[in-house]
Amino acid sequence: MFGVRRRYRLPLAVLLAVASVLPSAVMAEFPRTVVDALGREVTIAQPPQRIISIFASNTELLAALELTDRIVGIEDYTRYPRGIRDGRAIVGGRLGFSAEAMARLEPDLVVVTPARQAAATLLRPMEAAGIPVVVLLHRDLEQVFDNLRFLGRVTGEEAVAEAAVEALQARLEQVRVRIADAPPRHVYFETGETDRGGFMTIRPGTYTFDALVAAGGRSVFPDLTGLSQVSGEAVIQADPEVILVARRDMDPTGVAGRVGWQRTTAVRHGAVHPVNRSLLLIPGPRVVDGVEQMARLLHPERFPEP
Repeated sequence: MFGVRRRYRLPLAVLLAVASVLPSAVMAEFPRTVVDALGREVTIAQPPQRIISIFASNTELLAALELTDRIVGIEDYTRYPRGIRDGRAIVGGRLGFSAEAMARLEPDLVVVTPARQAAATLLRPMEAAGIPVVVLLHRDLEQVFDNLRFLGRVTGEEAVAEAAVEALQARLEQVRVRIADAPPRHVYFETGETDRGGFMTIRPGTYTFDALVAAGGRSVFPDLTGLSQVSGEAVIQADPEVILVARRDMDPTGVAGRVGWQRTTAVRHGAVHPVNRSLLLIPGPRVVDGVEQMARLLHPERFPEP
């Protein structure tokens, strides 16, 4: 059983080795206390060297901070960056997360998001073991940048984090300048299908919705709240100019075969496009790649180069 009183610490020799290679100014700033997305105060004793990252979004944030080599554990759906699964422990997946398996890795930081009950499952046992856990939320595009800065603070990599944010924001600005005077395209963005014949789309207040706006698009369902479900009839009535499909389970050309959808402007003009799920449905730095991809699809005249 998981011992609630046991504390897992790095061996003294490892800590001394870490201290010998880290800048003294960074070491002097630890321990430091941060406040995570749940309002919890979390104290980080030393710059973390053994990190468990729960969910692909958090792993991609850490990779953007050049900390991939410090990650010792991930969850089963993580696929990026390339090689991330090589030699790293898988500590959870669809069936949940193992606090025992995580503790055996002797982490000095766990980064988690409260999806699939991960935070609720792991906070208490990790805290009991003396392992710091920070919880991130990824509601909108700006929060992705905030999370980069936050993890920079947690890991002592503030300068790397700020440089990464500035580079990402510069790329968004380049897109904005190119499409500045272009009228927004009216878009239906499909992410899935319900078991009752409806469809899943995006709603305001999410990073994917923000990404669409940044790419020069406007959702044909701008006022959705709660569940992001729409009917086929609603899509036909909305008459999107462009349909973007971010699904694993269908060829976007199948959209044209749906009853009545041939009447939409998007289908009549052949403006039905697949978009990369990994770029637009994972709230990490690569969402900016997704913005660039969508901007080229929505405003090809502004991006004449290959």
